[in-house]
Amino acid sequence: MNLEAASESRPAPLIRLQNVRKTYNTAGREVVAVSDVTMDIAEGDLVSIVGPSGCGKTTVLKILAGLHDANGGTVTFGTDTDAAFTAGSDVGMVFQQPLLLKWRTVLDNVLLPAQILGLPAKAAKERARDLLQMVGLGNAGDHFPYQLSGGMQQRAAIARALVHDPKLVLMDEPFGALDAITREKMNLEMLRIWQHSRKTFILVTHGIQEAIFLGSRCAVLTSGPARMADYFDINLPHPRHLDIKTSDAFGAYVKRVYRQLGME
Repeated sequence: MNLEAASESRPAPLIRLQNVRKTYNTAGREVVAVSDVTMDIAEGDLVSIVGPSGCGKTTVLKILAGLHDANGGTVTFGTDTDAAFTAGSDVGMVFQQPLLLKWRTVLDNVLLPAQILGLPAKAAKERARDLLQMVGLGNAGDHFPYQLSGGMQQRAAIARALVHDPKLVLMDEPFGALDAITREKMNLEMLRIWQHSRKTFILVTHGIQEAIFLGSRCAVLTSGPARMADYFDINLPHPRHLDIKTSDAFGAYVKRVYRQLGME
């Protein structure tokens, strides 16, 4: 099986990173957080970024979210037909912890970005209810966060990230705090939400198998200093089920990441 990215057949990118570099000045010396990251992300992709702690994965997300500026290279948002796309209001964020406000109901937590952005209240509430239905929490809108399990809280956080209809959703280790069984279930739920929403997702993870199982493309970042070592398409069929992890094709992708991380 040919695992190389078929870039020539891909649509024009929604986001393009070219030779992106980020450094910090710490105690008078320059520390490289990200070195020479180059990738195209098409609309509707689910890009997984995998690598060890401290390799710059979260820094890449912060650059895409507009929270950090790159020190070198370029980040381009939008295509010729979609030039209005900009970082900020067009971006939704999901963190490792759900970060739901305990004094607000689940519905009101989901509505928070729409309220901050001043979106029309009636339409936002309808969309929030639809999203809760989509993530399997249609009957939990009036609940408070303490009444939900960890996985349910994270599903509410995903709905919150989608409520203002962003073009890009950034997820920073969204399942890292969950137990192994719940994490597997959330991986399946994540694929269902991605396919239903038709949004572009970028997911940071330490889990190599999680990166391959979820991603339509995978970026591999290594540490010492942080650099991008590989970026490839994941040509596994959809819908994906957990038993695909036992297939030869899945194993070949995992080995590819192992090799780039020096684990073979």
